[in-house]
Amino acid sequence: MEKIVEIKGLTKRYINTIALNGIDLDIEKGKVVGILGPNGSGKTTLIKILAGLLRQSKGEVKIDSRNISVYTKSIVSYLPDRNFLYSWMSIEDALKFYSDFFKDFDIKRAENLLDFMNLDKYLKVNQLSKGMHEKLNLSLVLSRKAKLYILDEPIAGVDPVARDKILDAIINNYNEDSSMIITTHLVRDMENLFDEVVFLKEGTIKQRGEAEKLREENGKSIDELYKEVFGE
Repeated sequence: MEKIVEIKGLTKRYINTIALNGIDLDIEKGKVVGILGPNGSGKTTLIKILAGLLRQSKGEVKIDSRNISVYTKSIVSYLPDRNFLYSWMSIEDALKFYSDFFKDFDIKRAENLLDFMNLDKYLKVNQLSKGMHEKLNLSLVLSRKAKLYILDEPIAGVDPVARDKILDAIINNYNEDSSMIITTHLVRDMENLFDEVVFLKEGTIKQRGEAEKLREENGKSIDELYKEVFGE
């Protein structure tokens, strides 16, 4: 099957730290892949490199057969693990902001998602709770017609009601012609989304495979395997 992501020998060094250490990873088109690991495992570094926000120290990274570039940024829709909107904006301003910046932004889809999330477009960003922020940010990211969606901890720190809404939005709005990478340490809530999983620990891949095959071979859920790999 055709690959959307090809990574060979990826290493990222900071001054006193190796965040990623020689990773090899391919992701096929049309797959939802979970990058799983605790804080400090290298998840965010990996996806920031894919999103074009960090440069690798060594190794090769391609998206849609192209090196990280203006082109790859144009086909990747990235949800960071923190709010990225200006506090003075209303939700309606955020829609215009995304529409101006991204040619593939589908404003009708965004409005439908806001309705599903019960978000009033006249609310100000600085009035939103943590869960409402997450729902707004996800609505914007999923409303792009991207080839690759990258979601960094999309349900971290939100209450169970908001969590369920976010998971439903991902399931109902995922385009099977696209691919999706989701990082999380909240495995139990999200494991049913994944076609494949990658266990990332201290910058190296400890285990990876098709989610259903791993369950069958080990007689355990992905959450149980996570706890086994990471000693939780």
